[in-house]
Amino acid sequence: MKYSNVDVNGQKIFYRESGEEHKEYFVLLHGFPSSSHMYRDLIPLLATKYHVIAPDFIGFGQSEAPSRSVFEYSFENLTSYVEGFLKELKIERFYLYVFDYGAPIGFRIAMRNPQKILGIVSQNGNVYSEGLGKKWEARAQYWKNPTLELRESYKQAFALETVKGQYEFGAPSNTVAPDGYLLDIYYSQTIPDYAEIQSDLIFDYQTNVALYPEFQKYLREHQPRLLAVWGKNDPSFVFEGAKAFLKDVPKARVVGVESGHFALESHCKEIAKEILSFF
Repeated sequence: MKYSNVDVNGQKIFYRESGEEHKEYFVLLHGFPSSSHMYRDLIPLLATKYHVIAPDFIGFGQSEAPSRSVFEYSFENLTSYVEGFLKELKIERFYLYVFDYGAPIGFRIAMRNPQKILGIVSQNGNVYSEGLGKKWEARAQYWKNPTLELRESYKQAFALETVKGQYEFGAPSNTVAPDGYLLDIYYSQTIPDYAEIQSDLIFDYQTNVALYPEFQKYLREHQPRLLAVWGKNDPSFVFEGAKAFLKDVPKARVVGVESGHFALESHCKEIAKEILSFF
């Protein structure tokens, strides 16, 4: 495993890398409130077959977190930096693993550059209204009426017990190590202006939902090889979102594992096996 940084438009992006350079690329895009460390166990398993690259988004993990006064924290802008990252590393064609926030970023890239995509793994990476859990009803109301009080209330998403709950809910007992959620908490307390950065992204998430029809059009028109592997007990992005891929990609493979949102924490070997056998 190598740990490196690359400059993209004046901002440092940290990334993890493993696997022989001549092999096909597999790019792993993380979610909230995590970073590339969520792939710490998966990377060595995929690196037996692929050249694996996992960046931290701007404002996450070890990448730079510029001030909100000089950087727009939106999904569109984060996507542009991931695209810049891929360009800097000269990654032209690749498999894509998307999770949570990584899904709208990854699908933006895929629909604009379909020729670059060798295949997609969506692990609790939603692009269908059917996959939105109950909490999104309240989020939709917030997007329509974005009061300061509601913005402040959503900062509970960064609290220790909330993050821990995201990791543990729906997973089998005693299968989730504390490493992941404690590192997320560390970053939430050390990245400058973290709560406001993440609050900007929570509000901007509405742009992803608005793009669902475009993501689905990309899937219908280009029929990428697609594996949807889902923690079936995820209350945020429910399993119906995985099954919905079959509407647009009938040859997709849909697999549910008995876990929650962060399914890699409890089912990494099973998910890696599915990937290695499908692609």
